[in-house]
Amino acid sequence: MDGRAAARAIDALRRGWPIRLVDAGGALTLLPVEGATPASLSSFDPVAEAPLLLSAARAVTLKLANQREAADPQAPALIARERWIDSPAAAMAIADPVRDLATPLKGPFRALPVPHPALAAAALTLARLAGMLPAFFIGSEDAEAEVQLSADDIATYADPTRLAIAARARLPVEASVDAQIVAFRSPEDPREHIALVIGERDGSAPVVRLHSECLTGDVLGSLKCDCGPQLHGALHEIAHARWGVLLYLRQEGRGIGLINKLRAYQLQDQGFDTVDANVRLGFAIDARDFGVAARMLDLLRIDEIRLLTNNPEKVAGLESQGIRVAERLPLALPSNPHNERYLATKRDRTGHQL
Repeated sequence: MDGRAAARAIDALRRGWPIRLVDAGGALTLLPVEGATPASLSSFDPVAEAPLLLSAARAVTLKLANQREAADPQAPALIARERWIDSPAAAMAIADPVRDLATPLKGPFRALPVPHPALAAAALTLARLAGMLPAFFIGSEDAEAEVQLSADDIATYADPTRLAIAARARLPVEASVDAQIVAFRSPEDPREHIALVIGERDGSAPVVRLHSECLTGDVLGSLKCDCGPQLHGALHEIAHARWGVLLYLRQEGRGIGLINKLRAYQLQDQGFDTVDANVRLGFAIDARDFGVAARMLDLLRIDEIRLLTNNPEKVAGLESQGIRVAERLPLALPSNPHNERYLATKRDRTGHQL
C-alpha cells in the first residue's frame, strides 16, 4: 500500500494523463475524459474503441440504468465507444450533465458489462479525490500509463489516521483574542486541515463546530449558501462558551471539490436542488469524511464534545468514529432570497433541523 502512488495518480489525472489501476485479477488503463485532448485520446486509443466508464447515476440520466442500479451514485457503469463519440468534446458532453441542455440529442448508447468492478469503483473514487468528473476512457491493458497503483493505494492516501499535527501558533481573531490555530496534514495529501482552539481548556466538554471549506461562501460572501454566516456565527458561539474548537475541513463542496461544486451551481441554475445536482454529477449526496474530524479531535486529546450543528448526520458520523457527542447545539442562521431553496433542501432532503 503506497499513498504516494495515489498522489502521483491524482497529479496525472489533473494533467489529463493516463493511469493504470491493478489488482490480482487484472488491470484497467484509464484516460480521464476531463482534460483529454484529441492528441492524447488518439495516442491512448488509436483504434477509437475505448469504452467510457461513468457513474451509475450518470447512466440513469442517459437511460442506461434504472433507479435501483443507481442506488449508489458512485457505482460504475460502462458504455461502448460508438462512432459518433469521435472526440474528447463528444465524450465531455456525455460525462458532464451541465451540458445536457446544450447537447440534448445524444446517442444511441450501448451499455457494456463493467470489467473489474472493484477497480472501476476505485477509479471513480480517485476522480472525486482529484476534484474531477467521474468519467474515463478505458484503454487496452498495455496502453501507456504515467502511474500504476492499486485500490489499496487509494485507501492509504485517503486514510485519516495518517493526519498529524504540523504546526501551531497563537492567533487572535475577531471573535476572540484568546485563540490558537493548529494545522494538520498527511504525508501525501497537500491539503492542510485547521483547528482553531478558542478559550482556556478545562475539564469540560468543548463546544465544537465542523466546518467544511467553502471558498464561495467563506471568502466571497456567496448568497447561494449559508456557509459564511455559519462560519462566523459558530466562531462567536464558541467564543461565548467556556472553551471550544472550530475544525476547518478542506472538503470543498461536501467533498467533491471546487470545480465540481461550480458545476453543481450550474445545475442548480437549471432547476435542480443541491442533492440532485451532486447525484447527477455522479457523486454521493455528501462525500465528506468525518473520520478526518475525529482524527483531528483525537490529536487534540478531545474525546467528548458538545457539537454545534443542525445536521444529525454529523453527530452520527463522529460517534461512529469514537467521539462522544454529549449534546447537539443548534446554530441559528438568517436566510435570504437567494438561499431559501438551498435551506429548504437541507431541511427536507438531508435531515437538517433548521
